[in-house]
Amino acid sequence: MAILAPLFGIFTSFILIYYLSSLNRSNIFLALFFLCCNLVVLVYFGLHFSKNIFWEGFCFVHWLPLSYLLGPLLFLYVKTTISDNNKLNKWDWLHLIPAILCLIATLPYTTLPFKDKMETAHRIVNITNDYRVGFFVVDFEFILISRSLHIIFYSILSFVYFKWITNNTLKTNKTLPSNHKVLNKWFFILCFIQIVIASNTLGNMLVVVYGHNFTIFGLRGDQIFSDDHFFGLNGIAFFAQNFFLFLFPKILYGNISYSEAVAKENIIEEIKSNLPKKNKSAVNVEEFENTLNEYLIQQPFTKKEFTLSQMSFDLKIPERFLSTYFNIELDTTFSEWRKNLRIDYVCMLLEQGESKNLTIEAISANAGFASRSKFIDAFKERKGVTPSAFIKSLG
Repeated sequence: MAILAPLFGIFTSFILIYYLSSLNRSNIFLALFFLCCNLVVLVYFGLHFSKNIFWEGFCFVHWLPLSYLLGPLLFLYVKTTISDNNKLNKWDWLHLIPAILCLIATLPYTTLPFKDKMETAHRIVNITNDYRVGFFVVDFEFILISRSLHIIFYSILSFVYFKWITNNTLKTNKTLPSNHKVLNKWFFILCFIQIVIASNTLGNMLVVVYGHNFTIFGLRGDQIFSDDHFFGLNGIAFFAQNFFLFLFPKILYGNISYSEAVAKENIIEEIKSNLPKKNKSAVNVEEFENTLNEYLIQQPFTKKEFTLSQMSFDLKIPERFLSTYFNIELDTTFSEWRKNLRIDYVCMLLEQGESKNLTIEAISANAGFASRSKFIDAFKERKGVTPSAFIKSLG
């Protein structure tokens, strides 16, 4: 029965990849993160619980590079979730270097005939516990220990990065998006669970490699990190991680862009409102423009955190189609298109005499601009005059 949890997690991962990835790129990293986590659980099951020499040989070393993907996938998920631009840059690929080095280091085992792999894995796991396999450059013990430290480092980095972006957003906009609390809880849970799993794994690996030659708070290492404690705690943690996903409908159903606060809904309405309906990949431009015109009647661009991801979710149209439409059909970018809509909206308010009732700062905030200075710069770039001069010209 225990194997059902990772199998269900793998199924959920493929649902996220297939059903939600076209609406928001960050869902791809979340899905791949969950997929790798649950594959790691299956590997442990094959090694220690299957009691089958075939699965022992198949699971023993082949999947080690996955351990060095968990941290980077978690970090890239956090990064692309809170960023308006969720494309990877060239530096992001450097996160894959440890996984590639691990793949190269383990070649002496992975290139063995499968019969030799089964014998080697069975001897080490069930008889000797001697992990000297003869890898390139590094030994097996180094990989077993460093992979846990690698995950702990990225878990801390991911949450610290989120807090850093939060502080910058608060300084710039003087407020936080309405989805901040949800994301804060979700990121904390993901990072905390990974730290618990990695710390428990690190302790168990230290016991395997060095025996009980270390103590924590006066207790021997093999008492704290025994195999029973190790498998029990990690099993609960991985199950909890899959379970918690269903407690965050906005995360599960893909609506994770920052947005303005809305009235609270009951759980059924919240799930329904956040459930995306996947469109056909081929979208007719003329039909889309009709849909877009109806969408713009609601003036979504006046929200400070109106992004391409939010627009994609609202319209149920893939981001790649929207980007192509702006770049090819309109010969502009989403940011420029959004700025022009906001300037046009401001001009409409000024022509209606709203400058008599509201300050320039209030008008810019109502149009979705993050600050008064950015609004003035954008207005002057578009109209050639400052908002004050434009108001005088109307008078």
